[in-house]
Amino acid sequence: MARKDELGRWGETVAGEYLMANGYEVLDHGWRCRQGEIDLVARSAGTVAFVEVKTRRTLRFGHPLEAITPAKFTRLRVLAGEWCRIHRVHAGAIRIDAIGIIGDGQVVGNLEHRVGVIE
Repeated sequence: MARKDELGRWGETVAGEYLMANGYEVLDHGWRCRQGEIDLVARSAGTVAFVEVKTRRTLRFGHPLEAITPAKFTRLRVLAGEWCRIHRVHAGAIRIDAIGIIGDGQVVGNLEHRVGVIE
């Protein structure tokens, strides 16, 4: 389990670096509350994006983004509202993004960013 957790943390770091390199400001990373966890919260052009990051070493068990279920998106919407309430953020717009990464924990083989998976 520790190896999987390390890969997940690496993927979140890679995703944060990717977002910053593409003009986003990362507001939060690994935010937790009773209802769950948000991997990344980032802002760009007045929109706050709540980003779910999934990382896998290979496609053997499918693309990483296939692991994000409708139930997970529903939970992310609740978490996004809670994050905004607690941080007193009144964004012009919010959205849920997803980033799927295939890599070995050191080298990124592929990174896919799906913007506004649900809004």
